[in-house]
Amino acid sequence: MSFTWLQFTWLQFAIQNTLRNRRRSLVTVSIAALGTAGILLAGGFALYTYESLAQAAARESGHLVLGKPDQFVKDEETPLQYGLDNAAPLRSQLLAHPQVRSVLPKVEFSGLISNGDKSVVMVGLGVEPDAEFSVKGPFLTVTAGDVLTSGSQDPEVMLGQALARNLKATPGSSLTLLASTTEGALNALDVRVKGVFTTGVLEIDKRLVYVDIATAQRLLNTQKVSSLGIFLSRMNQTVTMQAKVAQSYPALTVRTWEDQAFYYKSVRDLYNRIFGALGLIIAVIVVFVVTNAMSMAIIERTREIGTLRALGTLPWQILRTLSLEGMVLGGVGALAGAALALAVSVFLYVVPVNMPPPPGHSVGYPLYITIDPAMYLATIAAIITLTMLTSVWVARKTVHMPVVDALAHT
Repeated sequence: MSFTWLQFTWLQFAIQNTLRNRRRSLVTVSIAALGTAGILLAGGFALYTYESLAQAAARESGHLVLGKPDQFVKDEETPLQYGLDNAAPLRSQLLAHPQVRSVLPKVEFSGLISNGDKSVVMVGLGVEPDAEFSVKGPFLTVTAGDVLTSGSQDPEVMLGQALARNLKATPGSSLTLLASTTEGALNALDVRVKGVFTTGVLEIDKRLVYVDIATAQRLLNTQKVSSLGIFLSRMNQTVTMQAKVAQSYPALTVRTWEDQAFYYKSVRDLYNRIFGALGLIIAVIVVFVVTNAMSMAIIERTREIGTLRALGTLPWQILRTLSLEGMVLGGVGALAGAALALAVSVFLYVVPVNMPPPPGHSVGYPLYITIDPAMYLATIAAIITLTMLTSVWVARKTVHMPVVDALAHT
């Protein structure tokens, strides 16, 4: 009980000492608050970016991708050279797992698309339309027409917006697909444009064509598929299910969405460097401001420290008081900064703000800041620890000064 009361008494002394020079304390608290808010807002933006890119990557390929080993490491000399020829039974077996939400086959191919007067290089994706657009969610923005549907009598396609503009194609236009079959022969197929979409990436919109998987197999003269995308109930099941699927099918390769998401890795590494440097700069600024504030306070109170030493106060007790002063300044600043960051984050959820399109993209994206309790606690603790250690480091020389010299200081 007495220990608790004594600790509270020392804390009271520290609070009273910080109020001696309110202007200096206010500046220190303000810098700590702005530093904390800056770290939390930058870190929250990075976390939101990571989460968005991870969800987009998993939505694009599936949480897991199953295929032949050569499919992921070698270039095909002919279409679907390394494709799966037993996709239907594999799909049924994978769907038996309770963690698996859906399994989507995909046919990847390339060739030409023509309007009769002009031919353009294309990258084609054969998908099962009904499952593709319902399972993946809104991964495309349809700008004209409608999405593909299964069971259409005539072969239909969806075109990227830039590709449709290049071919002067609109919903209902007739085009021709040309591609090499699995035997190396050239095949052509007349199709009708069902819709026009944008992915937000201009280079992809210039080439991408979606077709029904049956249409793609007919064009390539095969029943194979390139790979199977496995969609799970939750993202955190990815590693566990990868091990299970790999054990069940040792002759095949199972890759995670992260293995396929090269863009995600690049952005994450870049942001880690940028926000790591930003956090370091902010920490250095906070340390310098606290150092300056505590240095001024200690210089002004050198005779007071000497008097306390003369009255029998031990150096470690004085250092504890000064570290508590740093804790008060850093703690108030960190809490104020956390409150500011929280308010800004909530405001952006209530009043959405759109960011301009990043390089290589044609559409912007909403600015959100992730509110992560662990990051908030870690940042507040780091700021308080920095201010306490800085206070002790600045005061150590004065506290251990001979009492006579301290009393004579002017």
